Amino acid sequence: MKLRFTLLLLLFGLLTPLASSAKETKEVLFRFKNADPVVFSHDLHLSKYNNNCKVCHNAIFNLKARRHYTMADMERTRSCGACHSGVKAFSVASEKDCVRCHKGRPRSVTYRPKGATEAIFSHETHLSRTGDKCKSCHDGKVITGRDKNVTMAAMEKGKTCGACHNDKKAFSVAGNCGNCHRGMKPREISFKSKGISDALFSHKFHLDAYKCADCHTRIFPYKAGAKHFSMADMAQGKSCGSCHNGKEAFVTTGDCDKCHKGFKPGIVTFKNEGGEVKFSHEFHLGMYKCADCHTKVFPFKAGVQHVGMGGMEGGKSCGSCHNGKDAFTVKENCEKCHKM
Repeated sequence: MKLRFTLLLLLFGLLTPLASSAKETKEVLFRFKNADPVVFSHDLHLSKYNNNCKVCHNAIFNLKARRHYTMADMERTRSCGACHSGVKAFSVASEKDCVRCHKGRPRSVTYRPKGATEAIFSHETHLSRTGDKCKSCHDGKVITGRDKNVTMAAMEKGKTCGACHNDKKAFSVAGNCGNCHRGMKPREISFKSKGISDALFSHKFHLDAYKCADCHTRIFPYKAGAKHFSMADMAQGKSCGSCHNGKEAFVTTGDCDKCHKGFKPGIVTFKNEGGEVKFSHEFHLGMYKCADCHTKVFPFKAGVQHVGMGGMEGGKSCGSCHNGKDAFTVKENCEKCHKM
């Protein structure tokens, strides 16, 4: 009897480590930056499948090739969605069942774009408006889980926030910058041009008369320098010329120093077979304004338009003024322009 009891104790001692080591599974936490983790319970799932690990491994979850799945992937029966499709278990696509995996309340999301103040997305505010319906946004179309750096121009076309912020469901993303970017004060922008002083654009000055949406993005992309327009383009109503047209504001085809502060146009040298011709802006600006010549007579960029003496005698280029009435004629007094 004593021997039998001793053998039983020995056998129990040998089996106990095996029993304790048999259970190697544990809860898996899927962590999120702005929400509480989703907890996957091995114990719960093994109890439903008679401790058969192979139901999931590696048929659904490959432990050697781990990857991230979005909710949209799961709704297409990948990952957890292989079972949670509404047949074997509750569906991951079910609005009312989100809270069965996602416990707690999602936190605010802070976006830090370059060149602007932080934009804070409040889950609490938006959930109260939608009646706690997460799938109003997380539907695989509006927010897919893969949208990261989405531009304001993309939002204006209905991507991410722009799906609702379209001036119908909610205020438009095409303006109203201060609604999301708190305390934002857009800075002055310096436009650099070859052969002329920088043109300074003051947001502060223009915001006294206009709203962000008056310019962005119908006229200007949000990113400075994304698109270049010439002065000739502006004269045709593009870029700054859409307002600076002589009606809403001073025209771009003149008054150069209003934008290009301290600008003093230099001497332009024309080279031809008759000898160099030097055109003095300083001399002519004593009698005329920039708009008298630019761009009605001359493009802003020297050398882009060549007119011969025959053309000038016909009233083109310099000949539009040097006609014997406004100024000496180009047909005579060659030495006044051509240093021979």
